[in-house]
Amino acid sequence: MTTPAAPPFEPWPALPLDQWQDTRDTLHLWTQVVGKVRLALAPAANHWWHVPLYVDARGLTTSLMPYRGRGLEVVFDLTSHELQLLTTLGERRRMSLEPRSVADFTAEFRSHLRELDVDVPIHPVPVEVAEAIPFDEDTEHASYDPDAVHRFWTSLVSAQRVLSRFRGEFRGKASPVHFFWGAFDLAVTRFSGRPAPRHPGGVPHCPDRVMVEAYSDEVSSCGYWPGGAAEGAFYAYAYPEPAGYRTSPVSPGTATFDEALGEFVLPYADVRQASDPDAHLLEFLTSTHEAAARTGNWPGA
Repeated sequence: MTTPAAPPFEPWPALPLDQWQDTRDTLHLWTQVVGKVRLALAPAANHWWHVPLYVDARGLTTSLMPYRGRGLEVVFDLTSHELQLLTTLGERRRMSLEPRSVADFTAEFRSHLRELDVDVPIHPVPVEVAEAIPFDEDTEHASYDPDAVHRFWTSLVSAQRVLSRFRGEFRGKASPVHFFWGAFDLAVTRFSGRPAPRHPGGVPHCPDRVMVEAYSDEVSSCGYWPGGAAEGAFYAYAYPEPAGYRTSPVSPGTATFDEALGEFVLPYADVRQASDPDAHLLEFLTSTHEAAARTGNWPGA
């Protein structure tokens, strides 16, 4: 059997949002359906670190989740464009990633879980979105452009590489580099070691207790979101935001503070078009963290 050739791997591909926004929004909701299974099965960890997905060699994975003495992993293969359900008993189920509604995706995914004798109750409504249509009723989101999805995945691979280097340069507590399906972003967070004031919550369709736990400690966080600019953006913020943070000089020069988001942003297009995209992005991550540490009087800053 001949395996079809994989699409070309372009580390920093063009990704105009207006060409794949419908696909992005559909894929976002599919990751929430799968992510809620991880939320239900994975042992709880501080700051909700048990719920994200992870970039891997094919796309995005839940990693191995425990279930009644065995294990389950669910993989979004964004090269072959299929969802794979794998168990430690050697079982495998596949479903196509193609233009299909969230309701259809959810129904087939749940049927595969039943075939694998995995019974996982989940809250069937998306979070952190303005319009929360129950998954099994959502026939509005039904787009899938495989080329755009593959390009998004290769951008995630590159973003993860730089975020991982940035994480490794910090000796204090830092999160993994992980993909949060709630906001649909790749993120990494550094911690000052001090507690933070209670977060006020207020995120759409998300219980306040989620934000309270996520931001229990003082942080400087950054990541990559396929929104916020014509081709998506890299972002950085501090919680609690120190006085003077948003007016701090940061680099590179195209980085700005977005008053509506409350974050520094650097357009993805600026990174991919730079002569050295990795260095360009690392400069942004480093300078925004230094601004947070300096204005927040972090220990050792």
